[in-house]
Amino acid sequence: MGIEVKICEKTLKNPIIMASGTYGFGEEYKRFYDPSILGGISSKGLTLNAKPGNKGIRIWETPSGIMNSIGLENPGVKQFVEEIAPKMNQLGTKVFVNLGGNSLEEYLEATEMLNDIEMDFLELNISCPNVKEGGMAFGLRCEDAGFITGEVKKRTKHPLIVKLSPNGDAISELAKHCEAEGADGISLVNTFQALAVDVRKKEFVFDNITAGLSGPAIFPIALRMVREAAGAVKIPVIGMGGIQSVEDVLAMLMVGASAVQIGTMNFSRPRIGEELIQGLEEYVKKEKLKSIEEIVGIL
Repeated sequence: MGIEVKICEKTLKNPIIMASGTYGFGEEYKRFYDPSILGGISSKGLTLNAKPGNKGIRIWETPSGIMNSIGLENPGVKQFVEEIAPKMNQLGTKVFVNLGGNSLEEYLEATEMLNDIEMDFLELNISCPNVKEGGMAFGLRCEDAGFITGEVKKRTKHPLIVKLSPNGDAISELAKHCEAEGADGISLVNTFQALAVDVRKKEFVFDNITAGLSGPAIFPIALRMVREAAGAVKIPVIGMGGIQSVEDVLAMLMVGASAVQIGTMNFSRPRIGEELIQGLEEYVKKEKLKSIEEIVGIL
């Protein structure tokens, strides 16, 4: 009741989840507030093997947002399982483990390794390039998104949340294909492909040319896509993309999201999680709601 929400039969204290890649593994934000107040934390994106990340500039500020080309720098699943997961599980909130990969084999091996640990959700990042298919991301075409979802679902012991890219097929169709192949929920949107040029140097900002755009600038587009996805499936939807205020959270819930993830704003307002939770509590009291879930999908 109050601001509690349910996702896949699991009760979250509130609908505020910290997005992958913006909150580390949770320890980093303890100096600002107690992470246990959050509904959940999505881990830094993991891959089977450790990755050093991209070279060159990784973050570039844009009007009302940022572009990033981190390259999934991470310690690898083995180190996560042995050293990091036990610490995440002591934070007192739901743990979403974000998993990426460059081949079906990598996804499946990592999934099976994660079956051995305590965690609440497996969040499947299908925006990674499939190296065996010429580098096209798994999540751009409906058939590929459905295929990787089904294969991982067969092997995971955890509720499966599939994180959708906004850069491929119609988001409603991607969502339906993932649902049909067994996804327990979906989260969206991941970053938008974008471009930056340093005109003084007369060169592209990022070594990889394009990078992912996030932040408040993308919120209206993300909101539209969340509504479309939520209207296409019956499984829970977790909305994200440029959320910076309680009003943004409420808008996401009203168009059908069961919960939200907060990303870019963690960098400029590290206490935003605390602020949003307090704001939701005030909203529920003001509106005399028994549960914040009363407004989910009312539009």
